[in-house]
Amino acid sequence: MKQNSSIHRTLSALLAILCLASLANPLRAQTPLAADSIAAAQDSLQAQLPAAADSLAAGTDSLAAQPAALDTMAIGLKSDSLLQHTQPFDQKRFIPDPQRALWLSLIIPGAGQIYNRKLWKIPIVYGGFLGCLYALTWNNQMLSDYSQAYLDIMDDDPNTKSYEDMLPLNYSIEGREDQYKEIFKNKKNYYRKYRDMSIFAMIAVYLLSVVDAYVDAELSSFDISKDLGLRIEPAIFDFGGRRREASVGIQCNLNF
Repeated sequence: MKQNSSIHRTLSALLAILCLASLANPLRAQTPLAADSIAAAQDSLQAQLPAAADSLAAGTDSLAAQPAALDTMAIGLKSDSLLQHTQPFDQKRFIPDPQRALWLSLIIPGAGQIYNRKLWKIPIVYGGFLGCLYALTWNNQMLSDYSQAYLDIMDDDPNTKSYEDMLPLNYSIEGREDQYKEIFKNKKNYYRKYRDMSIFAMIAVYLLSVVDAYVDAELSSFDISKDLGLRIEPAIFDFGGRRREASVGIQCNLNF
């Protein structure tokens, strides 16, 4: 902008010089005094003419250089826009549907966690199922063995002695049958209880996986502000009533 204003001033000066030059001859012919003053003004303007011509040439050169600068700027803007378009767009934040996560977990254990994109929870879910399955299998096998041993020790058939497999090698219980009948009965009840507990534990793991998938999907859109904080400060509590009793205490304020 400064270069354009200097060029305009130079052009206006040249126009003024041309006008004075055109008026010089008729005025000089009319009055000698006016002719002398016009000649002096013309000489001063002619002295300024080389400087004005130089500034005009410099302004012309600068104008000639401006298209290249504008082209460079345009190329830079185009390259920036191309870089912005070639960069991958930011993916939108995935917000799962709680109902879909619930039904997926009900149909297939762990499917809700996969849908919520919480893959690190899959080993926990299936680890819980495998642990409960192992406990169920072990307790059920021990229950079956002790149930058969209890039946064999309770009958009068000498050929049914499967209870001896539950005893140390070459261990005799002659004379203590009643004591071992009670022991086998307690063992049978013990493994039945833990067999049932293993079933309930497996059901609990299944329900926890369903609840976890639903709650995780429900809280995925919950926004926690950065202003979350806890402030503890003294307070006066008015308990009301006829006597209007008041006491001093401490209260906690949770800001979110």
